[in-house]
Amino acid sequence: MKMPKTTKRYCRYCKKHTVHTIKNQSFKGLNKTHTMSRGAKSRVKSRGLRRGVGNLGRFSKKAMGSWKRYGKKQTKKTDLRYTCKECSKTSMQKKGKRTKKVEFK
Repeated sequence: MKMPKTTKRYCRYCKKHTVHTIKNQSFKGLNKTHTMSRGAKSRVKSRGLRRGVGNLGRFSKKAMGSWKRYGKKQTKKTDLRYTCKECSKTSMQKKGKRTKKVEFK
């Protein structure tokens, strides 16, 4: 998918149409400093300790990649970030499109 490097769009912070630079952000994955790294895992584990549903066998199942009839998707969704040239604030796109490659001209 070919896209221009800059585009004119509405900036929520300046409250007017300004020139924005476009960047395709890539997902780096969860790590130590990520907000959902520790909290989500400990919350799921604690569910298994109390009375009730438990962890639904989440920690005894194999990884989904080793399941039968589970394949990797061919394309990833775009994660475009628009940075305003006047106030240098960044806003994201609402919905991503599935593309193999994003090329800025």
